[in-house]
Amino acid sequence: MEHTLWIEKYRPKDFSDIKGQAEIVRKVEAFVRQKNMPHLLFTGPAGVGKTSLSLVIAKKLFDSEWRQNFLELNASDERGIDVVRNKVKDFARTRAIGGAPFKIIYLDECDALTREAQQALRRTMENYTQTCRFILSANYSSKIIEPIQSRCAIFRFKLLEKKDIFSIVEKIAKDENLAIDAGAKEALYEVSDGDCRNVENILQSAATLGRDITEETVFSMASVAKPKEIKDILELALGNKFVQAREKLLSVMLNYGLSGLDVIKQVQKEIIDLSISGRQKMKLIEKCGEIEFRMTEGSNEYIQLEALLSQFALAGSEKPE
Repeated sequence: MEHTLWIEKYRPKDFSDIKGQAEIVRKVEAFVRQKNMPHLLFTGPAGVGKTSLSLVIAKKLFDSEWRQNFLELNASDERGIDVVRNKVKDFARTRAIGGAPFKIIYLDECDALTREAQQALRRTMENYTQTCRFILSANYSSKIIEPIQSRCAIFRFKLLEKKDIFSIVEKIAKDENLAIDAGAKEALYEVSDGDCRNVENILQSAATLGRDITEETVFSMASVAKPKEIKDILELALGNKFVQAREKLLSVMLNYGLSGLDVIKQVQKEIIDLSISGRQKMKLIEKCGEIEFRMTEGSNEYIQLEALLSQFALAGSEKPE
């Protein structure tokens, strides 16, 4: 039996394997064909292909010598100025191996670099353009200082759409001989939020229990409540059945091992489909934001969730407009 992480096993090998980022891939592929490119800044959510595209660029540019000409660093682990002054500078100042036009340094999660390290990186990017190109990856471009942004071609990645997630799921199901029903596919898209890495991790975990993967299995492995269960809780509260709503909420949290923040995210999604006025929906979403803030500040999550359910009960008792 093969003991590999599917996120590595199914990492894209070619530009055509990158899903959901067609426009970005088209432009980057043109750079690779010309064997010349500027510094690149990839921004966007986790699990949408930033690191995969960087590796494909290196493999296509350098072929069999890509490992010698490609340095990957995770800036969230090593985020101080010494990393830029030592590791990055030492790699950047030497010429590429095997006649390659330049080396590539890939800095993952570079929005975790301190401002001092980013200032040092700016000078390094300027000084070694003859021998090295940088690919910077960040979840939030606003955390990258302006001088670095101005030195890079910026590409903003988006979350994968449902068809892209389904395409990845179907490929894995075929290769791994899995039976995944339509409900499980929808559930995978629901819990992944467009994150391919999340999909592959949940699928691999579910496959250890059996080859037949159902909606139930997906929600169980993802530690996420079924949307219908959350909706039932909210409808009980709206129907002024506060005690029953509270009991069901506690039961769901215990069954799935959910934290208060996990519940808030799911509640916020379900509000849109409730049979209440638009004004009430806006008020309740505002309350979700307030409760989430209180939780992150350290408030007791059970008390805060009860307070949120009380707001639903009050909204249900209001006369329709």
